[in-house]
Amino acid sequence: MEQAPWQRTAAGAGLLGTDGRLAPTIFAEMTALASRTGALNLGQGFPDEDGPRAVLDAAKHAIDHGRNQYGPGRGAPELIDAIIEHQRRFYGIGLGRGDVLVTAGATEALAATMLAYLQPGDEVIVFEPYYDAYAAVAALAGAELVPVPLAAPDFQPDPDRLQRATSPRTRMIIVNSPHNPTGAVFSEEVMRHIVRIAERRDAIIVTDEVYEHLVYDERHVPVASFEAARDRLVSISSAGKTFSVTGWKVGWIMSTPERIAQIGAVKQYLTFVNGAPFQPAVAVGLRLADEHYDTIVQSFARKRDILTRGLRKAGFTVHEAMAGYFVLADAAPLGITDATELARRMPELVGVVGVPLSALARPSRRDLRSTMRFAFCKSDDMLHQAADRLAGLKDATLPVA
Repeated sequence: MEQAPWQRTAAGAGLLGTDGRLAPTIFAEMTALASRTGALNLGQGFPDEDGPRAVLDAAKHAIDHGRNQYGPGRGAPELIDAIIEHQRRFYGIGLGRGDVLVTAGATEALAATMLAYLQPGDEVIVFEPYYDAYAAVAALAGAELVPVPLAAPDFQPDPDRLQRATSPRTRMIIVNSPHNPTGAVFSEEVMRHIVRIAERRDAIIVTDEVYEHLVYDERHVPVASFEAARDRLVSISSAGKTFSVTGWKVGWIMSTPERIAQIGAVKQYLTFVNGAPFQPAVAVGLRLADEHYDTIVQSFARKRDILTRGLRKAGFTVHEAMAGYFVLADAAPLGITDATELARRMPELVGVVGVPLSALARPSRRDLRSTMRFAFCKSDDMLHQAADRLAGLKDATLPVA
């Protein structure tokens, strides 16, 4: 049977299994492995603790007071207003109501944006390793993903490599900073360089900023704060990571009214609307006092440090996470050359699940083959347990490819 266009592009991006169907994500595979073995799941980035009580109570109030049906297509007015206030409060960015569109999480925001602007044959610049949805949605649009490698220890984009990666077919540059999975925060100099390249290629810049409030050792500077980027920029963020409510799937897009209308025309055929009682609750979260945001950062920084110490004690080389939910740990000092095989054996070896970093990059990135990604967005108790278990790797018979 002839392949559909999306299957051809998906095959080129390494998304299809041997049977020609979309392969399960590594996250689904590792989470299923954790469930089957009872191992501690540090593979998938979801917290095991609930978010702020004020936010949870606001959702309950909305459910109890009739906010359970379809809402406005652009999003609940109080959430749109809260997003506008948030951007002014934290970054000094002025928005109007026509500049905001609420979505079913950041992933739908990315999908709607990419499908609105990408045509078959277009090229999309991403920074590698990258969130796997970028490749999947690009394939659905018939576009080609063009990865720009990020390398240890700082995982900052190389301006010259970025310049060489562009071409007359470059339609979009996806800027994920704070970056998943490396935890890097791109410097302001790098961000301004990206804007200049986008101007030269007349490309759209799409920013994925879902970890904007989980920055520990640097400062997040949004591209939207650069006046030169405004007309070609689509900014995306969400509530799930900041408020530990990943299951709510409430995100948002910020751009010009014209682009919001264009993206909204696609979004209306994806979910139409979503999360009616959660939207006013997220508005409450965005308006929490600065002290709350400080507490979030302190809590996750502590969790990062617990897991980092445990991984180093187990023999890994750990790359310091400047932001986000994840820490990268290179198993090469343990004699491991294939982190994928280690990830599949670790549940039985020590009762911990992680994700091989190579699953978020091209097969050609051999420099990433021995590195794993572990999520630290878990309770302190689970992280201490995981650290104790990981120490057992030193005495285990490890898989060596």
